[in-house]
Amino acid sequence: MRYTYRVLTQSTHATLLKRLSAGENPTAWREFCDRYGELIRGFAKRQGLQPSDCDDVVQETLLALIKSMPKFQYEPGKGKFRSYLKTIVLHVIFQRSRQKRGQVSLGEIEAAIGSWSDGDFADGQVAADPETEAQWEAEWRQYHLRRAMQTIEAEFNEKDRAAFDAYAVAGQGVRETAESLELTVDQVYQAKSRILKRLGQLVEQQVQEEG
Repeated sequence: MRYTYRVLTQSTHATLLKRLSAGENPTAWREFCDRYGELIRGFAKRQGLQPSDCDDVVQETLLALIKSMPKFQYEPGKGKFRSYLKTIVLHVIFQRSRQKRGQVSLGEIEAAIGSWSDGDFADGQVAADPETEAQWEAEWRQYHLRRAMQTIEAEFNEKDRAAFDAYAVAGQGVRETAESLELTVDQVYQAKSRILKRLGQLVEQQVQEEG
């Protein structure tokens, strides 16, 4: 199994939010989509939505953020951005569910998103049921793993990454992995150990950066 991650130009979490809140910034929005698009899409899928609906949830979440970000002030003391984002995504999914049942129109959804997103960072955060919270946390862990693997892609050579993918991710035997990549068994163990250690460091750094 191979990871295929595009290495992004990474700004800090707070810097990215500041760039977004400053107004129109296509580069910042592309970076935001690269960071959070799969998180939102994966969570929507866990909620039982079809692929096309998941794509719509991503777009509608971004629409809500575009409307709210010019007024946004990132103050970690008021709450975590992950909770703010989760609330918006849950709101969008709920509104889409009502739309599917014919209870609201698309225009009403857009109006609801617009009025709801006028609040500040701490307003409107909701407590989801335990299963939904667990699903969000699972997707958030995957988000951190994807970001960390972008750095792994840049820092480690191809054979080390291939050894890690085959042995640590795909569960292939260590001797089989070594033979297929023309490495020693010890080199496979070392590749796994170094990459796992670095992944742990990167994820810890990312979590701290979130505030």
